[in-house]
Amino acid sequence: MDEQTSPQLYDLIFPPGTPRSIIRDIINQFDVELIDSPERLNFANMEGDVRNLIAARGKKEVMILVEAYFKEKMKEFAGE
Repeated sequence: MDEQTSPQLYDLIFPPGTPRSIIRDIINQFDVELIDSPERLNFANMEGDVRNLIAARGKKEVMILVEAYFKEKMKEFAGE
């Protein structure tokens, strides 16, 4: 598939510490792919370090649903 016919994909990066159960639920319930996403960290003692973080990748309309689901599950996990 060339760039003009392939759909544009979007990523949702999971912050370090995200429960595996939430990531697993997202992968099982939505049409997304689990990927590694190299990200530069800019806080504490990690200034400029690059880490591979886990992300979900999918079409925009799916990722909007994934983001809402993720936020709700993280609120439940945090006890809010």
